[in-house]
Amino acid sequence: MRPTSRPARVPAVPAQVPVVELPPDPGRGDIDPVLSEHRPRRLIVAGQDADLGAVLLRLLRTERLESVEVAYLPASRSSAAAAAWGLPTDPAAAAALALDGTATPMPLIRDDAGGVLVGRGEILGLQGEAYCDDTLVLRSRVRRLVVTPGPGGVTVQATRGVRAATGRAVQVGCVSATAVVDGREHPRPVTRWTWYRHLADWRLVRP
Repeated sequence: MRPTSRPARVPAVPAQVPVVELPPDPGRGDIDPVLSEHRPRRLIVAGQDADLGAVLLRLLRTERLESVEVAYLPASRSSAAAAAWGLPTDPAAAAALALDGTATPMPLIRDDAGGVLVGRGEILGLQGEAYCDDTLVLRSRVRRLVVTPGPGGVTVQATRGVRAATGRAVQVGCVSATAVVDGREHPRPVTRWTWYRHLADWRLVRP
């Protein structure tokens, strides 16, 4: 699968792989018919981090999370998802891994707004407190709280005023702030936000 009409480059999918092009910000109506028609054993998602997240969300909603392997060809060498999961950003290396790599169960990080996080989450203009499991990581005002997924679960990145921690969940309570998930801004201000590890893993093709 690969999106169309993206400002950033879309990496080339290996020639032997059937390609289904999806519109920007694909949703249920775009992805579900592809999954039903092709019944893939392995998907290669070529595009932005948010596109990978959109595909994982539909695999979750259609109960295919544990039966479909997912490989990722990031459109940018600065992909936060590639960094979080240790994936190559060189197009040739990413394509080779997508074809020949082995899928490994990895934690799926969800949020309480119904989405998933694959690369980088942020709470901007945060005044309040945040916990990672039982660890208080913030009780003050900061410009941003940065959270990333990974093999160990969900991680709060250390920044000025924020303590680093890794666990199963990050919970935020604050005055009105802005949530950004994989480069996409949540449409409404938030006063609460949670990222947490789902009970089932997803199957990521990685080194």
